Amino acid sequence: MAELVFFSGTVDSGKSTLALQMNYNHSVRGRRGLIFTSHDRSGTAVLSSRLGLQHEAIEVDPQLDFWEEIVRRKTHGEAIHYLVCDEAQFYSPEQIEQLARLVDEMGIDVFTFGITSDFQTRLFPGSRRLLELADHVKPLQVEALCWCGKRATHNARTQDGVMVVEGEQMVVGDVDQRAATGYETLCRRHYMQRMTAGRARQIPETAELLPFDLPPV
Repeated sequence: MAELVFFSGTVDSGKSTLALQMNYNHSVRGRRGLIFTSHDRSGTAVLSSRLGLQHEAIEVDPQLDFWEEIVRRKTHGEAIHYLVCDEAQFYSPEQIEQLARLVDEMGIDVFTFGITSDFQTRLFPGSRRLLELADHVKPLQVEALCWCGKRATHNARTQDGVMVVEGEQMVVGDVDQRAATGYETLCRRHYMQRMTAGRARQIPETAELLPFDLPPV
């Protein structure tokens, strides 16, 4: 039976690497699939991993209708057994519903990969709909880490190295702290304290840090 599966994790938890591996595993068994992505860090129409791997992909823009796209391809004789959909948090709820319809009515496996919540800890619309509709939701086994060594659960956005909590939901960035707009994964405690690695380095190692002693934001 075909399934809609959502692989979720934070920034830097290996989502795109797993998406590429999933495509490879299915393709070497003779299955035919398509790769979709949206706003990849390397540009349009490409799925890239921070490990240096990449694969051409179909860019998902707001106008793309998954149902119509697959119907058109199959009508022209193209065999499609599965879809790999990266950066699914950027898809619209309607596009997620189209993916679910492909699973139910065409028997196509759909493997989606994405971030669950944004830099304000709010669910992305696409991720919310996936949580509601997916047959399986699977947290990624490779855990991103906070600078303190604990498991990272939150995505912090930084602007010129300073954590920000206001702005547009969808802003493309990377984990490179030298970038003007970047992202850093934090545990809940340090996210709530806005304690990025950069701010932590400003505190003497011998200091006993209490909540009211935090540097001003």
